[in-house]
Parts: sequence; structure tokens; C-alpha cells
Amino acid sequence: MRGRGLALLPLGMAVLAVVEIAAFVAVVHAVGGAAAILLLAASCVAGLLLLRREGVRGWRAFRRAAEAGRPAGAQVSNSLVGLLGALLLAVPGFVTAVAGVVLLLPPGRIAARRGIERYTERRVGSMVAGDLFGPRRVRAHRGEPVVTQEPPVRTPAAAIEGEVVEGEVIR
Repeated sequence: MRGRGLALLPLGMAVLAVVEIAAFVAVVHAVGGAAAILLLAASCVAGLLLLRREGVRGWRAFRRAAEAGRPAGAQVSNSLVGLLGALLLAVPGFVTAVAGVVLLLPPGRIAARRGIERYTERRVGSMVAGDLFGPRRVRAHRGEPVVTQEPPVRTPAAAIEGEVVEGEVIR
């Protein structure tokens, strides 16, 4: 599975280059050549400045969580999303700049962070993910007690005796 993803990387980079060139030509036609180059340069400079800020902020958040004895996974995933957004903003191109801005704004950052947490949970298991990101929050609903029949019937519902708690995982 990993080999296939890496094999498609050159194709993806070529497609990204073509899309970036097309976006640049469209922006040049819309605002002019000088303005397009200034916009491109401004986005690159902003991305470079944000790279440093996001890195320092992420490191400080990680250290605070580690010193307090809290799981630092949420801070690390948030920092990774911020660093990726700043890096995409620093790379010359309008499409990557828009993707970087989306990752830097709170709605995009939260969605990407949750995606990283879900991906990590699938890859390493819920116990390790609990150590990384903290305990999962669960909303529980009181259920009806299960009455076992005589003689006991071998079904999953009959195997549970006592109170049953139904719930949904919130986070």
C-alpha cells in the first residue's frame, strides 16, 4: 500500500505543477503580471514568517503539555497542521497558497487535526491513541436491563446480565 502511494507521488507533483501554472496564468489575466508576481511573493514571505511562528508555538505547546503530564498528541497534531499550512503558503503557487490558508484558519485546522487523530487511531489502535490524545469522551444513555431466559439462550443480548449502557463516542 505504501509503495503504491509513493509510486504516484511523481504523477501528483506533475499534476500540481500543471495546475499551478494554469492558476498563475489565470491570475495574470485577471490582475496583470506585476500584481500576480507581487501576490506570489507576498504569499511566500508570509508563509516563511508563519513557518517560524508555528514551529515555536507548537514546541511551546508540546513542552507545556509534557510538563503538566498531559498527553501531547493534540498539541503535536495541531502544530503539524499549522506547519503544513505555513509550508504550503511558503511554496510558490496560488493553489498551494489557498490550501495553506485553509489549513491555517480555524475551521480547516480543526478538520485537519481531527483527520490526523482519526488516521493515527486507525494505524496505532485506540489504546495508544488514548495515550497520545487523551481519553475519548463518550456520551452514555441509560438502557433497559436484559432479562435472561431459563434455560440460558446463547445470543449476544442474552450473554449480558444486569444494566446495559448504550452510548455514542463523541471524541
